[in-house]
Amino acid sequence: MTTTVPGDTTEMPAHEVILTDGAAEKVRNLLVQEGREDLRLRVAVQPGGCSGLIYQLYFDERVLDGDAVKDYDGVEVIVDQMSAPYLMGATVDFEDSIEKVGFTIDNPNAGGSCACGDSFH
Repeated sequence: MTTTVPGDTTEMPAHEVILTDGAAEKVRNLLVQEGREDLRLRVAVQPGGCSGLIYQLYFDERVLDGDAVKDYDGVEVIVDQMSAPYLMGATVDFEDSIEKVGFTIDNPNAGGSCACGDSFH
């Protein structure tokens, strides 16, 4: 599967990260608050934490060589080439409950996580 970035004529591979409707709605609301239509949600994996790898979620205006992009009803999600295998089949959701408020990642590739839940291996 490929996707085309608006304003760009090149096609890029799509990734296999799933963005739930609730997470997409929260991202849209945050982008409206920022007043920026040129930003995309980047989901990445970086070395760090107690278990070896940590997730990063942030807004990015760039699409780099090797990035995979997928559109979720107007919300573009970018995954870099190095992170894609670690995130294959992962689901990004947004939780707003008494216990927790924030984005969560359910990753079938994570073999385990640390006690604080901030990193995985």
